[in-house]
Amino acid sequence: MQQLTEFTSTLTRSDLEAFWMPFTANRQFKDHPRLFVSAKDMHYTTHDGRQVLDGTAGLWCVNAGHCRSQIVEAVQTQVATLDFGPTFQMGHPGAFQLAQRLTEMAPGYDHVFFANSGSEAVDSALKIAIAYHRARGEGTRQRLIGRERGYHGVGFGGISVGGIGTNRKFFGSLLTGVDHLPHTHNLEHNAFSKGQPEWGAHLADELERLVLLHDASNIAAVIVEPVAGSTGVLIPPKGYLERLRSICDKYGILLIFDEVITGFGRLGASFAADYFDVKPDLITVAKGITNGTIPMGAVLVRQGIYDAFMHGPEHAIELFHGYTYSGHPVACAAGLATLKLYQQEGLFQRAHELSDYWEEAVHSLKGLPHVIDTRNLGLVAGIELEPIAGKPAARAFDCFLRCYERGLLIRTTGDIIALSPPLIIEKSHIDELFGLLAEVLKELP
Repeated sequence: MQQLTEFTSTLTRSDLEAFWMPFTANRQFKDHPRLFVSAKDMHYTTHDGRQVLDGTAGLWCVNAGHCRSQIVEAVQTQVATLDFGPTFQMGHPGAFQLAQRLTEMAPGYDHVFFANSGSEAVDSALKIAIAYHRARGEGTRQRLIGRERGYHGVGFGGISVGGIGTNRKFFGSLLTGVDHLPHTHNLEHNAFSKGQPEWGAHLADELERLVLLHDASNIAAVIVEPVAGSTGVLIPPKGYLERLRSICDKYGILLIFDEVITGFGRLGASFAADYFDVKPDLITVAKGITNGTIPMGAVLVRQGIYDAFMHGPEHAIELFHGYTYSGHPVACAAGLATLKLYQQEGLFQRAHELSDYWEEAVHSLKGLPHVIDTRNLGLVAGIELEPIAGKPAARAFDCFLRCYERGLLIRTTGDIIALSPPLIIEKSHIDELFGLLAEVLKELP
């Protein structure tokens, strides 16, 4: 801590140069740094000693609030007991315990494949899907279908099935054999919807068109975010996910839900699959699995998929895929403590109970300057701003900077403000959050 204090008290731009920051305007940041040095529950503390209300659960991940003692102690104990244990041809108890706990949370999903991030979980799920069809004798099923404006991490698989142009344009041809469904966002029909929009379920039928184009015998899987998060909180129309499930069943295509954001209580249920009562074949999770404390990701696998691989000699490896840190002991300890904390404090139910109050607060912004849409589900919200002509994203970024100076952390993507607070949020915090945001919106040029 003394080293940190010395660093921040004498901070110069050259001190910041070595770190190439991800998804950041590096030059702007290093000219005007915004550093967090500690956090507790609903607040960060900045390097200049100010308290900042966390309106984004860190980066969609700190669902139980910051620096919770139960998780901290579990990590401390584990790292002093077994710092690392390989899971290639070896094992340690924590990985099996956490996998079992996850399958108990997700009935119908009987196996868990561990990764270290949402990006790795997505690439793992895509590989499992293709390998599953091959194991069943349908090796021609290799094509993957994502969705426009989808975000599935930054691995080559994830950005290939993803549909955000800025994430794709620098990196060449990406994976071949990938196609995309249209996104469901339409302000003409759905602006200022509370919860799921009424219009748009028919867009799922575009999958039928892609099946006709490519033939089902060549399609392995469809991957979507139940609620698209990083692109700006796009809520699925009523009946849309159900229709996707039906079409996938019709043609023997696996359906993957990317629940890196929606998993672990964000919508007021364990998973979006539970909230919408639509069961995909694979679910990718990360972020909230450890409350953001230690990096971890996972793929939840429905019954029967694992069994398709369990043939041949018993000593033979069934799936040639994995990561050095799959099921890392310290991450597993954090995950087990996190899931216990969620249950003890009833945080998923708490999110459900607060969702109506949250919804009214979100839509109280309607009519403020530049606001062209507000949308919500569970404890997540998107506030879309009218762009400045010729300066996309500038207005929202200005809002982000002004909110930070006022003591509020929001997230922006393009000209959309995304909110996803820790599930321990109180009504007074909701009032403070939207009060500050309203003040800033009224000041924006």
